[in-house]
Amino acid sequence: MQELELGAEMVEEAGWDLPTRERGLWSDAFRALRRNRLALAALVILLILAALAVSTDFTHLVSRYSPYDQVYTHVHEGPSWAHFFGTDNLGRDNWSRVLTGIEISLQIGIGTQIIVLIVGLLVGVTAALGGRTSDNILMRITDITYAFPDLLFIILLRSVLAGRNWPVLGEPRLQVMLAIAMVNWVTIARLVRGQMLSLSERDYVMAARTLGASNWRVATRHMLPNTLGPVIVAFAFGIPIAIFAEAALGFLGLGLPPPTASLGRLVSDGYVYIQVNPWIVAFPAGAIALLMLCFTFLGDGLRDALDPRQR
Repeated sequence: MQELELGAEMVEEAGWDLPTRERGLWSDAFRALRRNRLALAALVILLILAALAVSTDFTHLVSRYSPYDQVYTHVHEGPSWAHFFGTDNLGRDNWSRVLTGIEISLQIGIGTQIIVLIVGLLVGVTAALGGRTSDNILMRITDITYAFPDLLFIILLRSVLAGRNWPVLGEPRLQVMLAIAMVNWVTIARLVRGQMLSLSERDYVMAARTLGASNWRVATRHMLPNTLGPVIVAFAFGIPIAIFAEAALGFLGLGLPPPTASLGRLVSDGYVYIQVNPWIVAFPAGAIALLMLCFTFLGDGLRDALDPRQR
């Protein structure tokens, strides 16, 4: 006891802090993410871009011009103080149009991944806990979906949904989200199924079942929380995939209808004038690349932070 008291006195004199409680997975992951400067910088850039894009809907301080106003006396102007990114072939302000495209890309990217997460969790949990028959049926559906070329399947689904006057599915942005989500849910479904099949053999899960816990309680209280790490990483990596898919649809003319200023449509519309005004393509293409890089770096940071082997 005297040795312990002496050691405590030495620690107190040295100014060291004694641990008061054990650190959990999420607190450790947050500390690891803060140490990853690249992921932190990507997160800051994404927050700034999101703030700039959203602010165009509420104030004219960031964007002084409407993205759809046509001024034919200011056609194909280069970057200037009046127009930060110049103007396009119809005299529209490229700065406001790129910000609007960033807002659309963020909405579709995150909205698509929310749909992917819901479908993937439902399929993965049902396949893992529903028995051999449901597992075989759902996994064969997953394999068939995975076998289709992604972009071709997205174009097919978008063509089927386009022009429908359904009460809910008539919104073009929701149609694009659904078309992309119906292709990309397979990754999270396979991931959740594999994680839950692995966790089903753990001692604490078997103990919960022995005590009479239902499958729903075991899945929601003991298994799903332990799959959140890989699912969050897959969610982050899926956002740039959805952003690129939406940009590809816009470039092909199958995305949001004109005059919506999506980034893919901006690149497509400006491609004809690239030799006259290269800025009309450079800025929206750069915005797509910046969004994808930031989400990729953030996903890398989350993967390292949530991986116990990296500590």
